[in-house]
Amino acid sequence: MDRIKELYYKNREIVNYLVVGVLTTIVALAVYYICVFTFLDPQNPLQLQAANVISWIAGVNFAYVTNRKYVFESKDPHILKEMVSFYAARLVTLGMDMGTMFLMVTVAGINDKFAKLVAQFLVIVFNYIFSKLLVFRGQKG
Repeated sequence: MDRIKELYYKNREIVNYLVVGVLTTIVALAVYYICVFTFLDPQNPLQLQAANVISWIAGVNFAYVTNRKYVFESKDPHILKEMVSFYAARLVTLGMDMGTMFLMVTVAGINDKFAKLVAQFLVIVFNYIFSKLLVFRGQKG
């Protein structure tokens, strides 16, 4: 048990990011699936992207709060600046998400639920890189 604790504390930020990333993914996927199973048609390219954007908004709001508090433990008093940086970085990965969905679903005809899982994996990796290098760098409390 001590070895597990030691490994956790040594890799705490990454472990916490993965936990928060999984929770963020659950939030984003849940919102996406609610959209496409209730009022948006994923076979319509515009509605597919609308569901994607709605799920992104829910996920990124959840992610900012949890990343700030539990992953990077930011104490930066310039919350607005930090938030703008966070959302700007997430807009880049939203573009990656939308591009992946367009290529996999609209162009290649792959199932949208599977494509969303692939897109989320890519987004999680790049979100960590952007958050670590651009948003929450050196602001730990």
